[in-house]
Amino acid sequence: MVDGPGTTPLLLPRSVEQAEVADKVVLVRADLNVPIEDGAVADDSRIQASLPTLRLLLERGVRELRVCSHLGRPKEGDQDRFRMAPVRERVAELLPDGRVRVLENTRFNAGETKNDPGFAAELAAGCDLYVNDAFGSAHRAHSSTEAVAHLLPAYAGLLLLAELTNLSRLLGEVERPFVIVSGGAKVDDKVGVLKRLGERADQVLIGGKMAEDVRDANPFPFEVLLPRDVVAASAFAADADTQVVPFDGLPEGWLGLDIGPLAAAEFASAVAEAKTVFWNGPMGVFEWPRFAEGTFAVARAVADSGGYTVVGGGDSVRAVHEAGVAERISWISTGGGASLEFLEGKELPGVAAIPAA
Repeated sequence: MVDGPGTTPLLLPRSVEQAEVADKVVLVRADLNVPIEDGAVADDSRIQASLPTLRLLLERGVRELRVCSHLGRPKEGDQDRFRMAPVRERVAELLPDGRVRVLENTRFNAGETKNDPGFAAELAAGCDLYVNDAFGSAHRAHSSTEAVAHLLPAYAGLLLLAELTNLSRLLGEVERPFVIVSGGAKVDDKVGVLKRLGERADQVLIGGKMAEDVRDANPFPFEVLLPRDVVAASAFAADADTQVVPFDGLPEGWLGLDIGPLAAAEFASAVAEAKTVFWNGPMGVFEWPRFAEGTFAVARAVADSGGYTVVGGGDSVRAVHEAGVAERISWISTGGGASLEFLEGKELPGVAAIPAA
């Protein structure tokens, strides 16, 4: 149970630290869904995040550690580029222990995404217990995240528990001001969490393409702060002509690809005064340097705020790393969709399947 200042009561699943694992074969569902470029792991952050649980199990004397994960979204006939070989190689470099065995991509089996009990039984065969450490997949009822937890004694890994504990701090009494920053291109997948958290926040700031959609039809029962200006581009291209224009003065045929300098300063000022911050979604197309300053300004402001800060979503996480401020963020969630669903109040099947502590 997590309960105290800044938290809401949360019944946690039982921890891997409670498990008797000596001389046991343990199946671990990790989140090893990492980008692969030229046959090698391009970013091993998720692998690194999985290591504490794997190391704990090895230190406690497991006989064998079977690690499973999905990688990408393979389709029939297009499996070669989604094989786990590069991941297996990187895990072996970081964790050189002969007891560790990384299984093949779980999504190569069509039953995985259908939560097929038959595939779950294949995964469980020969194992003594199961540990789910893949918070990023906990919102999906798949064979490797949900069904298998009913076939073996099931426990939560250290990363999954840390995600639940840190995210839950946003759901109870928080230190104020509480500021939410949201962006990116998709509104639909964030409406639920913004409605739930936004009503309790002191200020909600919205940038990116999402800001245009909210301006045209605000789906929230509260006021939000939208950008005062944007960096407009003549085309969706890294080298397009640009100009800074008022948010509601975008020239015909031009695109807003970043918040403008006035908006960046206003957003940064609001974040600087906050004692609690949740940020999900970039302010523009920050992958292109000419449209990155708004996102990086928010990243620096979040890091400088001195309050409790949570950053979630792949693009926002990438942004704080590229801005060089990741180490100054209180919690960087690996969850993406799982984080949003948890904060929205939805049950996560991969968590619910594990007995309570």
